[in-house]
Amino acid sequence: MGFIINPIAGMGGKVGLKGTDGLEKEAIKRGAKPIAEERAKEFLTALKKMHVIYTCASKMGENACKETKKDAVIVYQPAEKTTAMDTKKAAKKMLEEEVDILVFVGGDGTACDIVDVINARLPVLGVPSGVKMYSAVFAFTPKDAAEILESDELHLEEREVIDIDEEAFRKGIVKTKLKGYALVPCHEKIQAGKEFYSENGKEEIASWFIEEIDDKAIYIIGGGSTTWEIKKALGIEGSFLGIDVIKIDFIKGHRLLCKDAGEKEIKKFLNGNVKIVVSPLGKQGFIFGRGNQPISAEVIKKVGKENIIVVATKGKLNRIDSLKVDTGDEKVNEMLRGFINVFTGYRERRIMRVE
Repeated sequence: MGFIINPIAGMGGKVGLKGTDGLEKEAIKRGAKPIAEERAKEFLTALKKMHVIYTCASKMGENACKETKKDAVIVYQPAEKTTAMDTKKAAKKMLEEEVDILVFVGGDGTACDIVDVINARLPVLGVPSGVKMYSAVFAFTPKDAAEILESDELHLEEREVIDIDEEAFRKGIVKTKLKGYALVPCHEKIQAGKEFYSENGKEEIASWFIEEIDDKAIYIIGGGSTTWEIKKALGIEGSFLGIDVIKIDFIKGHRLLCKDAGEKEIKKFLNGNVKIVVSPLGKQGFIFGRGNQPISAEVIKKVGKENIIVVATKGKLNRIDSLKVDTGDEKVNEMLRGFINVFTGYRERRIMRVE
């Protein structure tokens, strides 16, 4: 097994940067902390079989292997300050070593760097750790990645690797680009590619929301086209893809307390009556852990499952079997699992399983 960690993957998520490509300094300035190594250790700890691991020195793999007591062969020495070029050079080295599969910890940017080097010549599997994970190469969670790796006789198929223009993404514009194809194991716990579409039903959901809203609450509303209709119905100039914190007040007018909030900003508003509103990621079904990382495990735990509102059109729900969570905290994941109401239209709802 080849094993590569992108040390800065996912750092921009909780601080609301919607990606870390070229913004490591800004992420650190906002108080972001590396999460990739923790995700890597979660994956390594879940492995039950013995594996020959080829990895990179220091924080690109070696450290995580040592901390989880996994023997590893160091085949690449990265620069002290790693860049995309280190990922590409490491991927090239794994190709030369003829590993059976290359497991990487990162997001879409990391996947693109790897595919740029190996194309579909070597099977790959992504351990989710990025902010943007729209490519169809990632396991649902690090533990699922371990399960997939140790499954017997899986078929391989070529899957799309896409990347999103982060600069446009931060402005609320989704621009995707097909970067190539990766050879990926076929398994039910590998996410599908993100689907972008528009459909009816969102205005009806927004109408219901306005009728049922708690006028004494603060709402943490996630990004996406469905929640955007709710923000518009409230008369709030929020962010299309970001997290907005809104104080409901039908007398003085609703107030936007924080636009495009990061985890740090959200935590300032968690005292009292607080609710979270999210919509599942199209085709993948994630309500937490993809695209809305500022709503962190700590935030969810404080607000409580009973104060989480999930909204989605019927068309979107028809495309997914269940809702999924990957908060980075297994206790919070377990708290969220089970069944939850999803509001699908005006006074309409559907019960969905959360996995």
